[in-house]
Amino acid sequence: MTVRPQKHGASMGRNGPPPDTAAALYCGSVMHQRMKPFGHRFQYKVFSLLVDLDRLAEADRLSPVFSVNSRNLVAFHEADHTGTAGMPLRAYADRLLEDAGLSERAARILLVCYPCILGYVFNPISVYYAYGASGDLIAMIYEVRNTFGERHTYVCPVGLGELSDSGLRQSCSKLFHVSPFIGMDMDYHFRMLPPGDEIRWRILETDRQGPLLAATFSGEMKPLTSATLVGLTARIPFLTFKIVAGIHWEALKLWIKGAKYISRPAPPPPVSVRHPSHIAEAAE
Repeated sequence: MTVRPQKHGASMGRNGPPPDTAAALYCGSVMHQRMKPFGHRFQYKVFSLLVDLDRLAEADRLSPVFSVNSRNLVAFHEADHTGTAGMPLRAYADRLLEDAGLSERAARILLVCYPCILGYVFNPISVYYAYGASGDLIAMIYEVRNTFGERHTYVCPVGLGELSDSGLRQSCSKLFHVSPFIGMDMDYHFRMLPPGDEIRWRILETDRQGPLLAATFSGEMKPLTSATLVGLTARIPFLTFKIVAGIHWEALKLWIKGAKYISRPAPPPPVSVRHPSHIAEAAE
């Protein structure tokens, strides 16, 4: 694996290409800020896992304390994302992209998500980056879960004008209930710096009156080694347990502040695809 010197900055050029390894780590923090009807903000230290879906067997050999599809201190399980034991995650992602109408098979697909810690994992959002033969991003897959055991996958081909040196800008309508204190008549606006030396996500949720919630993740790339994994799990123990506990703790604080509870609607179909007309509108 080539470890590049850090080149801080929010641009594709300074950030460099995605890691050339089978798996890597991104260490940083998550922040959520609600703007209305009252302010509410929190921030937590986290670390995420990046895996190359074509090199999972290689990733499994990177560290004795990390495993793919078997239990370990830190692990990654394809079935956590496919929902079906034994289904290759690359084939699952390929099918999503094919059904979305992509004209070419992705040359490389990277997934960024939380790893499984001591047998437990919960991913509020997992993000797939699909690259074409030229190395450019051709599609994104946003896999969203809620604490009710449901999930929804937004498949978003990259449209004209959405990718620039400042990163990727995409938008889509909200179709899936996540927070019991936010309604469904919303839009998501994704501002993503794809994985390189750093990774940055900014997801702005808006209603008809404007911004309601901003969620961000920013992290620096670290090699996946035993020393790094042990150090991170010592500094951020029980990462995925902490995520679920934090979700409920922040929900309690919102309720105390007077947030209105919204009943959970029936879930939508498991997968949605942005239509070409939506892509064209976003590029205008």
